[in-house]
Amino acid sequence: MKKIFLISTMTISLSSFGMMRALNTAATGMASQEMHVSTISNNIANVNTTGYKNQRAEFESLKYQTIREAGSSSSANTLYNTGLQIGSGSKVSGTKRDFAPGSPKITNNPFDFMVDGDGFFAIVLPNQEVRYTRDGAFSVNSQGTVVTKAGYTVFPTIQLPQGTISVNVTQDGKVEAFLRNQKEPTQAGQIPVFTFTNNNGLKAVGGNLYAATQSSGNPVQNIAGENQAGVINQGTLETSNVNIMNEMTNLIKAQRGYEMNGKVMKIADEMLQTVNNIR
Repeated sequence: MKKIFLISTMTISLSSFGMMRALNTAATGMASQEMHVSTISNNIANVNTTGYKNQRAEFESLKYQTIREAGSSSSANTLYNTGLQIGSGSKVSGTKRDFAPGSPKITNNPFDFMVDGDGFFAIVLPNQEVRYTRDGAFSVNSQGTVVTKAGYTVFPTIQLPQGTISVNVTQDGKVEAFLRNQKEPTQAGQIPVFTFTNNNGLKAVGGNLYAATQSSGNPVQNIAGENQAGVINQGTLETSNVNIMNEMTNLIKAQRGYEMNGKVMKIADEMLQTVNNIR
């Protein structure tokens, strides 16, 4: 009788351990889906952000507990054809950006620019650090310098001469300033396009800006249209490449995944309660 009770107690203990494992596994699934929803939320919030690039949450499985190795002995002359492993859930391993170009939006503003192809504009912050952007909504400050909406200087500095009445920017980035009572334009500089070996290695820092990292590689300064860098289109802005229909579909899938993990947690809790009530 004592031996039967001991076996029964061990069985209940193992069952309880299995239920605890199910609770933890379901919790990791809920946490993963929560982060997935946060990524989708950020995409939808930036659907009208100039030059914004869609993000995608990427998942990976957590470690497995190997109870029985595949190929281990099942008898003196046979082997187990399959092993026995139990997973411990999932996690979001990264958020990958889709750098596919957004649609062009014609503005006819002479200081709106779009990189048509691969590459970024360079921006100099007040602390002299350089950042990179696909948002080419520029303007001119009181000194005639081409700057961003936040007043950051476009690199290299483009200084328009006094008396400039119109500006033309060619697809290779040459800035031509037309002055009053002057037929031929004055060359005011050239806007380069910067490319990276790995765009997904760039770090988003807000304000439509990216910072270079070891993963992205060093920036390469190119004349627009050369070395596979994109050309510059004047009077045009790049819209966000977020697809609302895809995001809504992903949101529904993430919601269902979260709900199912919650249901697994509830059922595991009920089963654990049943085991604990066995006397």
